[in-house]
Amino acid sequence: MKDFLRVLRLMRPQAGWMALSIALSAMATLAHVALMATSGWFITAMAAAGLAGVSMNYFTPAAMIRAFAIARTGGRYVERLVGHEATLKFVARLRPWLFGRLEPLAPAALEDARSGDLMTRLRGDIDRLEFAFLRILQPMVAAVIVVGVGITFAALHDIGIAIALAVLAIAAGVALPLAVGRLSAAPSRRVTANSSDLNALLVEHLEARAELDIYDPHHRHRAAVLDTSDALIADERRVASLAGFASAGVGLAANLALVAVIAIGGPGLATGRLAGPDLVMLALMGLALFEAVGPLPVALQTLPGFLASARRIFSLADRPPPVAEPDVPETVPETGELAFSHVGFTYPGALAPAVGDVSFTLRPGKRIAIVGPSGSGKSSLVALALRYRAASEGEIRFAGHRVEAFAAADLRRRIAVLAQSDHLFSATIADNLRLAQPGVSQGRIEQACALAGILEFIEAQPEGFETYVGAHGAKVSGGEGRRLGLARALLKDAPFLILDEPTEGLDPETEERVLENVLEATRERGVLLITHSHACLDLMDEVIVLEAGRIAGRGAPDEVFRRQ
Repeated sequence: MKDFLRVLRLMRPQAGWMALSIALSAMATLAHVALMATSGWFITAMAAAGLAGVSMNYFTPAAMIRAFAIARTGGRYVERLVGHEATLKFVARLRPWLFGRLEPLAPAALEDARSGDLMTRLRGDIDRLEFAFLRILQPMVAAVIVVGVGITFAALHDIGIAIALAVLAIAAGVALPLAVGRLSAAPSRRVTANSSDLNALLVEHLEARAELDIYDPHHRHRAAVLDTSDALIADERRVASLAGFASAGVGLAANLALVAVIAIGGPGLATGRLAGPDLVMLALMGLALFEAVGPLPVALQTLPGFLASARRIFSLADRPPPVAEPDVPETVPETGELAFSHVGFTYPGALAPAVGDVSFTLRPGKRIAIVGPSGSGKSSLVALALRYRAASEGEIRFAGHRVEAFAAADLRRRIAVLAQSDHLFSATIADNLRLAQPGVSQGRIEQACALAGILEFIEAQPEGFETYVGAHGAKVSGGEGRRLGLARALLKDAPFLILDEPTEGLDPETEERVLENVLEATRERGVLLITHSHACLDLMDEVIVLEAGRIAGRGAPDEVFRRQ
């Protein structure tokens, strides 16, 4: 239950709203119970007075009935307003809280997570946490209050009736929910897990349709989607069947309460221990009490799925960040040298280092190319420079300071990057470009696009810069997407520019023209070019050749080419 308690601690800022909602819920339900009891008493008393030929004061009970009816209707309306206000505020606070926990983890600590699963945790699992209050906490507390008041009131008239109501309330409000909750636990947890798996599979299926058409002729991936969907539906049906059984059980208990009150209180009419109107009042009160008990089976049935979602959220939020942030970060200088000194790095669980004994110094105005085959450690150097990873050996310095002294986000503001898997959002071209610098002018955007060789393509589109690129840039080609990413990197005002395979997907002629333009326009920046291509390497100040994570050669371009 530690996960449930942790969710309650996250609810603390809305504790006042939630307490008010519980009080209103209990008040509205008590008003309903009182309305039923008073109406039964009033009708019976009026009939008895008529038979006896006596008069009675009917103004007071009639006014009470109206008051209870207004309190029930108004209380339920206000309770729903307050309860949903509290819940929505809680969820609105929870989603940014989780995103804030995820941001320092990306990308290094989330490499094993599937995009569909992350989406489910951010949306579906967090939405399920709102059940903690509306479906679990509030009904339980309100039921305890209402049933406690009702049984106390019954005890003032007849202790036997009070005991009978207590036994039936425990059976319907404790024993039945526990039984249903236990039977629902496994399918409820599977519903949570399968919902996540189904979302992840659907995202993969939609994003990889072209590849699946080619490499999955037997439709194994589609079969996996359908099997997961069928399993989810089967578990949802089982949970729904158990919910129906629980609802019928509560209804049976309510009717048994009515019969029990009449059976126990009936003999009291002969002895004068109970008046006729009082017996009807207690019978209808016992029946109405079970409105408070009704949500309890659903509450305990909801609990396993809720706890599964809470565990999924907390397991993600509690992941340690891949790099430790300083307690008191230093201010990052505006510019300076980015120096690697005998840097080594080994991925967690790997037997061999990805990078070993790498040293180089990049300063504004200097251009360094790092070349090598796939898997030689080139992209790992980018991750180390951006502090997505922490070096296992050696040190990395910026402007003479160890990078561990800076907040990672502050250091990244000094470096513009075109990553190997640069992301295009489902937005317009202009919106994607302005992510680098929100207040940038249209003139600078067009200049950066011209340098990246993509301006002509944009201007040929009917909507120009307002053209939507689709999810993950699906509406543009791979080469066009790379050039949009390059233009975005050029827009960022930073002293260093790291380009990881910037011309991937371009033909040789376009590749050389784009690189020449970019290098010419970034003479005052330090440029680190990560590539396996030899295009424009003659324009670099230094070329470093990586093999298996180690430097196999370095020097001026002509020198390196001669040795290789």
